[in-house]
Amino acid sequence: MATVDVPLERVRFGRTARKDGWWVMPLTTLVVFTSFIVYVTWALLQGDNYYFGNYLSPLYSPELFGNSPHAVFGPWRWPWLPFIKYSPAMLILVFPLAFRMTCYYYRGAYYKAFWADPPACAVGEPRHNYRGEAKWPLLIQNLHRYALYFALIFIVLLSIDAVKGFIFNDPKTGHATFGMGVGSLVLLVNVVLIAGYTLGCHSFRHLVGGVMDQMSRAPTRKKVYDCASCLNRHHPKWAWCSLVFVGFTDVYVRLCATGVIHDLRIF
Repeated sequence: MATVDVPLERVRFGRTARKDGWWVMPLTTLVVFTSFIVYVTWALLQGDNYYFGNYLSPLYSPELFGNSPHAVFGPWRWPWLPFIKYSPAMLILVFPLAFRMTCYYYRGAYYKAFWADPPACAVGEPRHNYRGEAKWPLLIQNLHRYALYFALIFIVLLSIDAVKGFIFNDPKTGHATFGMGVGSLVLLVNVVLIAGYTLGCHSFRHLVGGVMDQMSRAPTRKKVYDCASCLNRHHPKWAWCSLVFVGFTDVYVRLCATGVIHDLRIF
């Protein structure tokens, strides 16, 4: 059989024959992801205005040590670095961020946006050699499967916060009563989006059913696997919606705490 050798020519960075707006998605990712990183860093360093009554910002949950009524172990009593103010978020925020930053979808997204590796399909990239994720520092991305376990715990913790968001102190009797405010719904939507993103993760699918050769022998696990696969089909949407909304939730609680807006009680 006759064969034809087709030489591969490496195109220069940014060169492509594509006529569509291939640069829109990487640029959008760059802007949104950078904005999120800047805001979360700022919110982490504040250390105050992260709770309002029964509402607790998801960036500070669970509050292990702090000055709010939500603190599990009371106030922080140890000295901190002289140039950094102690913030309860410093003790917990690393876990959800580790899960997101090593997420398979996010990796593909920010590799294109921040490193142009490559900028898009059929577009010239700046590197001449392909290294993949087999060398440091990208070997750290293998932590994703372990960060998943912490992410599952955070779903439970944020669900507890959402339930507390519906429990208000009656000013007349001083007793806890069931109610609903706009903030209650914000906390609820936030945990639903985070759960949809986490439970649709590729690693979660592998955890519940990926190691089995015959799914028919475990009908319950197959059902969980099918549900995870259903969420996984829209994993990018869950990823971006949950990312934006967790920032919005912190903004909402912070604005209520500073008195900029008032939480509307529905009943």
